[in-house]
Amino acid sequence: MKKWFSLLLGAVLITGCAPGFKDEKEVVQKKDDKKGTSIIPNYQLPDSYRSLIRFVPSKSRGMVVSNLNSRYDINEFETGLMRVAMGQFSPDKYVFQEGQHLDKETVGFWLNRKFTKEQLKERGLKEEQNVGLNPLNDGKGSVEEQNEKNPIYLAHVLEHNYLIKNEKSVKLSGVVVGLALNSVHYYQKEKYGATFEQKISRDKLEAEGKKMADEVLKRMRGMKGMGDVPIVIALFEQKGKNDVVPGNFFTYAVSDKGDSLGDWKKIDEKYVLFPSEEAEKNHRDDLTFYMRFKDDIEEYFPNYNGVIGRGFYKDGQLVDMKIEIPVQMFGEAEIIGFTQWATSLIIDHFPDYLNVEVEINSVNGAEALIVRNAGEEKPFVHIY
Repeated sequence: MKKWFSLLLGAVLITGCAPGFKDEKEVVQKKDDKKGTSIIPNYQLPDSYRSLIRFVPSKSRGMVVSNLNSRYDINEFETGLMRVAMGQFSPDKYVFQEGQHLDKETVGFWLNRKFTKEQLKERGLKEEQNVGLNPLNDGKGSVEEQNEKNPIYLAHVLEHNYLIKNEKSVKLSGVVVGLALNSVHYYQKEKYGATFEQKISRDKLEAEGKKMADEVLKRMRGMKGMGDVPIVIALFEQKGKNDVVPGNFFTYAVSDKGDSLGDWKKIDEKYVLFPSEEAEKNHRDDLTFYMRFKDDIEEYFPNYNGVIGRGFYKDGQLVDMKIEIPVQMFGEAEIIGFTQWATSLIIDHFPDYLNVEVEINSVNGAEALIVRNAGEEKPFVHIY
């Protein structure tokens, strides 16, 4: 819900009109046994971490885009992992940095299947590279039987680092690792043939994910500088390629030290599409006020029915509603008038405990943004 504020802040900085941030802290950061100076900014966005200003990209940067099924899963995997981190590493105390221990080669090998000696030889790999976390496919049975027995469970591994300032330096003091797991396994019977689906149950995903987490922890404990750093591992269930809502994290465990994880703790989060059968069945009250909004929007455009809502539930309570309204408009006055109408409907129809974000888009791109945070009377409105 703070996306609009980040964009606004960025725009102000680019134009050079922002007030100077005072009391930024210079710290010494070690990387690959070399020291460099970074800055911890004084300003901090609500519900977020400060990041070091001497940006050091993740060593596996870019892989998440190719490994996850949709932009919805990509965004939620990143932001959801930060929410997990906040339960262990307070944003008031810790500074965020992208992961510096899992590089592209390491992640790539971990995402492989386990291979037989013959399969290793076929692929030109060495035995020490046979570290895939996905199950071995022994090739026995039909293609359907092979994929049903041994689907690809693990889609991606993401690392985040959390540092604490100590006098004039920063020290790695926490690591959070997300394991993205497939709720749907895709496979082909022929190299360029049709794609088939094999659904994977949550219970099976959870069991396999926990086994993988134990192995990931042992491997990370063997990495330089990771022997006694608290490590959190969280499991994320990603949706299928055609879903229009993201997946969610559903459990996590913590290892303060050593190579064993503590008890697994449930994460009660999920996304629900509005309107949908799930919303009708399990969230009828929330669907009622959403439909009132949708009906009034469509009254403005009698032949239009393209309003899509995505509700975010935490601990059984709807806390965020993001709505996309694609429109066909040709004049600035039309955009202004419609945006004003939509803003008034948000005030009228949505309860004030709920964060609401409405994006109005046309074939030309983003036209307007309306944001009303929980507890606020007046929404923020921006027309591009």
